[in-house]
Amino acid sequence: MQETIIKRAKELLADGTVNRVIGWKRGEFVYDITPAVFETAEEIDAEFVFDDFTQANVSKYLIKESRKEGKILAFLKPCDTYSFNQLVKEHRINRENVYVIGIPGGPKLDIEKIKAKGITGILDVKNENYTLKIKTLYGEETMPFYEAISGKCADCKSKKHVVYDELIGEDGDVLESNRFDMVEKLENMTAQERYDFWRGELSKCIRCNACRNVCPACTCENCVFDNPSSGVSNKAAADSFEENMFHIIRAFHVAGRCTDCGECSRVCPQNIPLHLLNRKFIKDINSLYGEYQAGADTTSKAPLNDYNTDDCEPSIVHERGVE
Repeated sequence: MQETIIKRAKELLADGTVNRVIGWKRGEFVYDITPAVFETAEEIDAEFVFDDFTQANVSKYLIKESRKEGKILAFLKPCDTYSFNQLVKEHRINRENVYVIGIPGGPKLDIEKIKAKGITGILDVKNENYTLKIKTLYGEETMPFYEAISGKCADCKSKKHVVYDELIGEDGDVLESNRFDMVEKLENMTAQERYDFWRGELSKCIRCNACRNVCPACTCENCVFDNPSSGVSNKAAADSFEENMFHIIRAFHVAGRCTDCGECSRVCPQNIPLHLLNRKFIKDINSLYGEYQAGADTTSKAPLNDYNTDDCEPSIVHERGVE
């Protein structure tokens, strides 16, 4: 697949359809894959990567890139297209300046799940018939492919591209996902058990802002958490209240707009399951206002931005919160 993607990228550069390409390149390690912009065929041949570790959603980078001169080619996996659509809907991406090619999605691999098996000094990882052959400084290790699948792929909501100008490979379908299972488990806990769970998780936060910076729904040019006059500017949390407040406020800010791409949890260096906060809101919105998927199109209004007489009453929300 990488060869096909590279070939098409160079063709579109050569014929002038686009003047640059956003994709991925490898960092220091074989599993360290990061978004990158390529302007020449030589750069693409030298550094472009699309493999089992290509998880990163490039949609947010298109906010700035789509405002530059010329058209940019963007390779979007199915989950990325929802984020892209949502940003187009919010007038954050200039759609006319982006040529979208839909490409296959996951499942992708999570290096932390491989390391959790005690495998260190990793030099290379190859998928051979769904068995990972892992070359390390200390010899070769193996493990089943599906034991190392990224959490965001394990709970994948859709293999369908909701937007593209061109498609490489076959399109998929919206899936019957189990992504709300953990949310339901938390809902069935007592209030104290839920509090203990989230205090245990959020107490790990080091306020690196990786979750906010990677989130396609967090696009404010001036974030409240960067305002030194707000009292909540980026700093180490002074107490447990500040630890809670940062993530809960951020979750409220993206409610109804979060596409459930899972990037927040993927980049968290403390492995906090931040996506569960967003999924709780998504689940409640579906329950109270009807099924809604942010980013599925560029025209519909989100339930929290659209009032109608069938909306649930505040008393109903209050009663559900007490249960």
